[in-house]
Amino acid sequence: MNRSILITVSGRVQGVAFRHYTVKKAVELELTGYVRNLYDGRTVEILAEGTEESLNDLLEWANIGPGSAVVDNVRTLWDDASGQYDCFSIRY
Repeated sequence: MNRSILITVSGRVQGVAFRHYTVKKAVELELTGYVRNLYDGRTVEILAEGTEESLNDLLEWANIGPGSAVVDNVRTLWDDASGQYDCFSIRY
Protein backbone atom coordinates (compact mmCIF):
# COMPACT_ATOMS: atom_id res chain seq x y z
CA MET A 1 0.00 0.00 0.00
CA ASN A 2 1.39 3.38 -1.02
CA ARG A 3 1.66 6.31 1.35
CA SER A 4 1.76 10.06 0.98
CA ILE A 5 4.04 12.56 2.67
CA LEU A 6 3.81 16.35 2.77
CA ILE A 7 7.23 17.84 3.52
CA THR A 8 7.85 21.52 4.16
CA VAL A 9 11.49 22.54 4.06
CA SER A 10 12.58 25.96 5.35
CA GLY A 11 15.87 27.78 5.14
CA ARG A 12 17.87 28.86 2.10
CA VAL A 13 15.94 26.56 -0.23
CA GLN A 14 14.68 28.96 -2.89
CA GLY A 15 16.96 30.13 -5.69
CA VAL A 16 19.34 27.18 -5.19
CA ALA A 17 17.75 24.64 -7.60
CA PHE A 18 16.08 22.80 -4.71
CA ARG A 19 12.97 22.04 -6.81
CA HIS A 20 15.03 20.73 -9.74
CA TYR A 21 17.01 18.37 -7.52
CA THR A 22 13.84 17.27 -5.71
CA VAL A 23 12.31 16.21 -9.04
CA LYS A 24 15.50 14.34 -9.94
CA LYS A 25 15.50 12.49 -6.59
CA ALA A 26 11.76 11.74 -6.69
CA VAL A 27 11.98 10.32 -10.21
CA GLU A 28 14.95 8.20 -9.14
CA LEU A 29 12.83 6.86 -6.25
CA GLU A 30 9.81 6.29 -8.55
CA LEU A 31 7.60 8.73 -6.62
CA THR A 32 4.71 10.83 -7.88
CA GLY A 33 3.54 14.25 -6.70
CA TYR A 34 4.99 17.74 -6.87
CA VAL A 35 7.36 20.30 -5.42
CA ARG A 36 6.76 24.05 -5.26
CA ASN A 37 8.10 27.24 -3.71
CA LEU A 38 5.86 28.86 -1.12
CA TYR A 39 5.32 32.60 -1.20
CA ASP A 40 7.28 33.38 1.96
CA GLY A 41 10.53 33.16 -0.03
CA ARG A 42 12.18 30.62 2.25
CA THR A 43 10.04 27.47 2.15
CA VAL A 44 9.63 24.62 -0.33
CA GLU A 45 6.65 22.26 -0.18
CA ILE A 46 6.98 18.65 -1.37
CA LEU A 47 4.02 16.32 -1.71
CA ALA A 48 5.09 12.83 -2.70
CA GLU A 49 3.39 9.45 -3.01
CA GLY A 50 4.92 6.01 -3.25
CA THR A 51 6.30 3.26 -1.06
CA GLU A 52 7.11 4.13 2.53
CA GLU A 53 10.74 3.14 1.93
CA SER A 54 11.08 5.52 -1.02
CA LEU A 55 9.31 8.31 0.86
CA ASN A 56 11.70 7.88 3.80
CA ASP A 57 14.62 8.12 1.36
CA LEU A 58 13.20 11.37 -0.02
CA LEU A 59 12.66 12.71 3.51
CA GLU A 60 16.25 11.88 4.42
CA TRP A 61 17.45 13.70 1.28
CA ALA A 62 15.18 16.72 1.99
CA ASN A 63 16.82 17.19 5.39
CA ILE A 64 20.05 17.99 3.54
CA GLY A 65 18.96 19.12 0.05
CA PRO A 66 21.34 20.00 -2.76
CA GLY A 67 24.81 21.33 -1.95
CA SER A 68 23.88 25.00 -2.25
CA ALA A 69 20.88 24.76 0.11
CA VAL A 70 20.84 25.42 3.84
CA VAL A 71 18.01 23.49 5.48
CA ASP A 72 16.91 24.98 8.80
CA ASN A 73 13.65 23.12 9.45
CA VAL A 74 11.73 20.16 8.01
CA ARG A 75 8.13 19.34 8.90
CA THR A 76 6.23 16.26 7.74
CA LEU A 77 2.69 15.00 7.56
CA TRP A 78 2.02 11.37 6.58
CA ASP A 79 -1.22 10.05 5.04
CA ASP A 80 -2.52 7.37 2.70
CA ALA A 81 -1.77 7.96 -0.96
CA SER A 82 -4.53 9.57 -3.02
CA GLY A 83 -3.34 8.04 -6.30
CA GLN A 84 -4.11 11.26 -8.16
CA TYR A 85 -0.58 11.89 -9.47
CA ASP A 86 0.94 10.06 -12.42
CA CYS A 87 4.36 11.74 -12.37
CA PHE A 88 6.49 14.05 -10.22
CA SER A 89 6.68 17.68 -11.32
CA ILE A 90 7.39 21.27 -10.35
CA ARG A 91 4.34 23.39 -9.63
CA TYR A 92 4.46 27.14 -10.13
